[in-house]
This record gives sequence, structure tokens and C-alpha cells, in this order.
Amino acid sequence: MPGCNCGSNVKFDGLSETYKRILWIVIALNVLMFAVEMSASVIADSMALRADALDFLGDSLTYSITLLAIGHSIRWRASAALFKGITLALIGLWVLGSSLYRTLILGMPNEAVMTTVAIMAFAANMASVLLLIRYRDGDANIRSVWLCSRNDAIGNLAVLAAAGAVFYFQSPWPDLLVALLMASLFLHSATLILRQAKSELNQASNCSVEPIISIQK
Repeated sequence: MPGCNCGSNVKFDGLSETYKRILWIVIALNVLMFAVEMSASVIADSMALRADALDFLGDSLTYSITLLAIGHSIRWRASAALFKGITLALIGLWVLGSSLYRTLILGMPNEAVMTTVAIMAFAANMASVLLLIRYRDGDANIRSVWLCSRNDAIGNLAVLAAAGAVFYFQSPWPDLLVALLMASLFLHSATLILRQAKSELNQASNCSVEPIISIQK
């Protein structure tokens, strides 16, 4: 179709065996850390840890969707990214709501457990970030993986800061504030993913023929 520029600004679509292997490693790390961090959140009575654990679970599910979407049309991939953006927004809203509810039943979280688990989670997420950094500018489906991994690393640093503040001030409020901060981060990333996915869906609608371009690494 004249003027639609279907072949311009084509981004990496995940069609790479190397990328798929990396994604499987990242999924395994996320599943493991979800189990560890959710258990620790109960022991430590920490909303920040619980929010981070849910993020690990959400990432495991959305990364699996990313794998399924690889190799499909731009419309299919953008639709998958759209679903992931909505899921991330729902997680953010849940964390926001549960954190606000928790303010009515304050308890002192265990800062020692928070610190230990946050360090473990940060190490796992930094490994994921370093594995994925070369693919951070891919299409909406691929970029969503990078954004989620980046969010996780930032969230772990926030949990570490919260643990230190809880210990220093002997107050549960830093834990709750960090949970709220993480909820805001989820919602911001969801907005970025949804915006790019919508743009790619519009591009697919405007183009009668979609170019098939694969980037093999």
C-alpha cells in the first residue's frame, strides 16, 4: 500500500535460537525466585517482597507468552504484547490496592529476611538483565521482556532500601511505600508496552502486505 512504509522501522522479532535459549533461562530464574520470594514474604510479613514475588510470577507467564508469539505475524505479536501490558497493569493495581488496605493493619516486617531475599532476587534479575540487554530495542513483544526484567532489578533495590529503612526507623511504612512505588513502576511499564503494541497493531492494519524479516543471531 503506498505510503504505509510497512518495511520501515522493523524491529527484532525474537526469531533467534540464541534469544529463545536465553528466554528459557530467564523464565526458569523467575519461577525459582517467585517460589523463594513468596515464601519469604509470608515469613517476613512484607508487602514489598510480596509485590516483587508477584512480579516474578507475572514475568514467568508473560515470558512464556513471548515465546509462543515468536515467529507469528506482527498483529499476533502485538496482540500478545497488549495482553501482557494489561496483565502488568492489573498486577500494579492489585499491589496498589493491597498496599493501601495493609495500612489499616500495620505490622512490622522482618528486615533481615527482606534483605537476604532481596539480594538473592537482585542477583537473579541482574543476570536476566545482562542476558537480555542486547534485545532491549525489539518489537513490543520482545521489548516487554526487557522492561519487566529491568523493573525487577529496580524493585529489588527498592526492597533493599525498604529493609534498611524499616530497621533504621523501626517502622513498617518504608515497606508499604516501596510496594506503592513498585505498583507505580508496573503501571508505567504497562503504559509503555500498551502504547507500542497499539502502534504496531495500527501499522499492521494499515499495511496490506507484511514483510517477513527474521534476524538470526
